[in-house]
Amino acid sequence: MKVVFVMFDSLNRHLLGAYGGKRISTPNFDRLAQRSTTFERHYTGSLPCMPARRDMQTGRLSFLHRSWGPLEPFDNSFPELLLKSGVYSHLVTDHFHYWEDGGMTYHNRYDSYEFIRGQEGDAWKAMVQPPWERLREMYHERQFSTGAREYFRNNIVNREFIREEKDFPSVQCFAHGHDFLDRNREADNWLLQIETFDPHEPFHAPMRFRNMHRTGWNGPVRDWPRYGKVDELPEECEELRANYYALVQLCDSLLGELLDRFDREDMWKDTALVVTTDHGFLLGEHDFWAKNRMNMYEEIVHIPLFVHDPRRPQGQGRRCAALTQTMDLAATMLDFFGVAPPPENEGLSLLPHLDGDRPGRKAAIFGYFGGAVNVTDGRYTYHRYPFDLMEQEIYQYTVMPTHIRQLFTTEELAAATLSPPFPFSKGVPLLKVPVHRRSPIHRYYGPGSMIENDTRLYDLQTDPGQQTRLHDPAIERRMIGLMVELMRANHAPPEAYARLELAMPD
Repeated sequence: MKVVFVMFDSLNRHLLGAYGGKRISTPNFDRLAQRSTTFERHYTGSLPCMPARRDMQTGRLSFLHRSWGPLEPFDNSFPELLLKSGVYSHLVTDHFHYWEDGGMTYHNRYDSYEFIRGQEGDAWKAMVQPPWERLREMYHERQFSTGAREYFRNNIVNREFIREEKDFPSVQCFAHGHDFLDRNREADNWLLQIETFDPHEPFHAPMRFRNMHRTGWNGPVRDWPRYGKVDELPEECEELRANYYALVQLCDSLLGELLDRFDREDMWKDTALVVTTDHGFLLGEHDFWAKNRMNMYEEIVHIPLFVHDPRRPQGQGRRCAALTQTMDLAATMLDFFGVAPPPENEGLSLLPHLDGDRPGRKAAIFGYFGGAVNVTDGRYTYHRYPFDLMEQEIYQYTVMPTHIRQLFTTEELAAATLSPPFPFSKGVPLLKVPVHRRSPIHRYYGPGSMIENDTRLYDLQTDPGQQTRLHDPAIERRMIGLMVELMRANHAPPEAYARLELAMPD
């Protein structure tokens, strides 16, 4: 068996033609749908970027215990499990978070890996004294900074070295993927993961794609929205969205080149192909930009997934309505090679769904660490917040105390205690680190950064845009029951129930 796993970042499901999107043209995602099973109700689990990847690689949800952080020593990693069965895995990525403190253990799980530099805040090119006068004129003030080690500054410097289309990291990422196929196409028992940061912000696309979406904007470069409420002028909003559309069409074009190769070399008969993303991105819907700060709306959590298995031709062109989650990908990758998942795995292989209608999950929970716990049964979504985001009692459980870009502070660790092992930690006791207002995670990716904080229920059948809150005590009680059942299955700690004012099950 051979598997190509393509992952984009922040790819909005509702913009793809295969999911009914009409705003932009995505002919290659449409082509992919004809050759694969398109999953209609696929949801995220833990968010944002690295928590989602931990779910995918381990087959477990992590957001109830941990925020952004590395793989833990007790985590199961599907590339390492494949290695034990003689399957070679290779990662090609420009997702620079893998090389920061909070992602440092992921890429080393593969047999080999290639890192393409230059995306977003990647600390890539050294320029001690950039030409700030010229650059200040080029970039909008909301995406300009001269501060040391800041993402805006790094990005401005990086873009001085990304001029032609061939220089763009995502273009190079797919090119290196093709290099792997050139060398290894005839070999067997391998998995190639091509993972690009696009269309994550900033929405920096080559001009031939940007020219498809001219808005009349005459101001400085404006392709990086803030995380939070929309307060820009309408023309500025249109420019931001247009740059996102251009980047999605770059992704579609890169996917098309890969599909061309599948066609040309008849790879459909012996190579599996999986294409997905980690989460979506708000482009002004619900009066918000981005993610993290607001409720977990469908645009963020309901994501695309396409799966082709050459052994299951009956799966081509199918639509699967079963409820699935990102953590199911680990079991699926193992199943391609006949490897049984470990007992700690909570994910379910997606491959049986390619054979025909199969029951999916009864419900799925998802969330950010310290925020709401959210549940869907495919018809309703219920988002339950703590009474007070700022004062709630929460802890991070880890033996790898790093945040996204820094180590845990000594102040955080000074208050840590030792927690007994969880059922999934293989006998390993964990540091139980309290989260306080001065914790970096509290301020940047945790409860201190969240704007919306009130519990709500939506009916996706009558209100797919989640515009009107539903008030139905009976449905709310049922959704709470599903939430508690899944929290228990994921071994949520006692305070996870207390902060949501839920009774902890026996």
